[in-house]
Amino acid sequence: MKPVSQTGGFCFAFRIALGHVSIMTPKLRALSVHLLTATGAVFAMLAMLAAVEAKWDLMFLWLVVAFFVDGIDGPLARHFNVKKNAPEFDGVLLDLIIDYLTYVFIPAFALFQSGLMNGWTGWFAIIVITFTSAMYFADTRMKTKDNSFSGFPGCWNMLVLVIFALEPNFWVSFGLVATLAVAMFLPLKFVHPVRTERWRPVTLPMALAWTGFAGWAAWFDFHPESWAHWGLVVTSVYLVSAGIAQQLIPQAKT
Repeated sequence: MKPVSQTGGFCFAFRIALGHVSIMTPKLRALSVHLLTATGAVFAMLAMLAAVEAKWDLMFLWLVVAFFVDGIDGPLARHFNVKKNAPEFDGVLLDLIIDYLTYVFIPAFALFQSGLMNGWTGWFAIIVITFTSAMYFADTRMKTKDNSFSGFPGCWNMLVLVIFALEPNFWVSFGLVATLAVAMFLPLKFVHPVRTERWRPVTLPMALAWTGFAGWAAWFDFHPESWAHWGLVVTSVYLVSAGIAQQLIPQAKT
């Protein structure tokens, strides 16, 4: 019996959810993946409504749900070959629109509105995050040959959630925002948890663990003594540094 890969496991679970019955044509399966991706827009709106009312824990819970959906729709899209079976919808464009909302726009608003970065630093953060991310998302060179990201991929939702959990000095937050904004346009590699094959047996569990820690921290309203905060730090450091480490450590030829 052949082992089930990580992406294959996602697809298998989704087939069960769909019933995997004969009446599900390839086109219907492909359209179902587009519909799954589009739910991210709903979760984005729910997160924004929570953010407007300063319900930060609820906002991040919706963003974590959107993050999870974003993690599984790509493998499903490739498995069901949506480009061939449902070409009337551009899945890449749909994904980018939702990612900008959930990864950039809403987290930037939360960072500014929460007061964690006061005065001019708050204005600096919200302008730099939204502007640089718009340019990065439109950059046709954002992917490397091994399906990693070239430059920091604008995952501001992850940084802002960690800032909410740890509440560092605003100068620390300022330094992190400035550094990552510059890193978006540097020749640094950042791994894609699902698509980057090298170290994927470690990277994918780390990404899943980050999602779990993030959900736990938000569920308990970022309690300062929560053990999940340390999990967030460890997994975040790995996800940010793994791609750069791969650039420094040559891959053994097989």
